[in-house]
Amino acid sequence: MSNPFRPTYRELNDAEQQQLLNIKEKASELLEEIEKNPHQEGARERALAKTKLEESVMWAVKSITG
Repeated sequence: MSNPFRPTYRELNDAEQQQLLNIKEKASELLEEIEKNPHQEGARERALAKTKLEESVMWAVKSITG
């Protein structure tokens, strides 16, 4: 069984590096949309959306780099 904490990292190829950049760029665009609403109503929901977006990006990156 491999170590889930990845004590060493493998080198990513160009396609994988581009895919990571694309994911992070699209996530940044979505984050900007989420943060556009300045109203306090829905602040908790907005915070949850941001947290889940961060989690989604983390798992997407792990799926590529794992």
